[in-house]
Amino acid sequence: MSAPASCNAPAPVILASASPRRRELLGQLGVAFEVVVAQIVEHEDPATDPRVMVAHNAALKADWVAARHPESLVIGADTTVFIDGHALNKPADLDEARAMLRRLSGQTHTVFTGLAVRHRATGLQIDEGVASEVTFKRLDGATIETYLSRVHVLDKAGAYAIQEHGELIVAGWTGSWTNIVGLPVETMKQILTQTGHLR
Repeated sequence: MSAPASCNAPAPVILASASPRRRELLGQLGVAFEVVVAQIVEHEDPATDPRVMVAHNAALKADWVAARHPESLVIGADTTVFIDGHALNKPADLDEARAMLRRLSGQTHTVFTGLAVRHRATGLQIDEGVASEVTFKRLDGATIETYLSRVHVLDKAGAYAIQEHGELIVAGWTGSWTNIVGLPVETMKQILTQTGHLR
């Protein structure tokens, strides 16, 4: 796959995500970008293979924005938590959040992010998937309530954020920490180096 051809500066970068966590992580790479939120309906069927689901959603976001900004390099991403082959998406309410945390208690689960990068002007299309594993402490009811009182979880897959009071619930993790947060910075750095945005 080839990088966007340009005689001048690399193509403008657009992040196709409303997530403040992804904005912060992409910003750590020092690349200028703007945010355009894709107006799509994400596929969130818990019965779907989680890897397929996030890859599909990331591509939906990137393709929607790239169709409207063909001269820009568009980054789409989607992250989910899954355990025993079943995805735990964003909880609908606190009762569902409690159920998710109880299910994760004392277990090791996978956090998977699908990345989709598009540059319509040159036909560039990159699709990547990154997996990390997180092991939870055994959580009693009081710990779950304490966590829910400190962290807004309704916009977070699996009803938790490792970077927000993770010490209450997380025993350990392997793989990319930034992937668990929502955007694997190491993989993004490789892609942006390949496209000429980083050196």
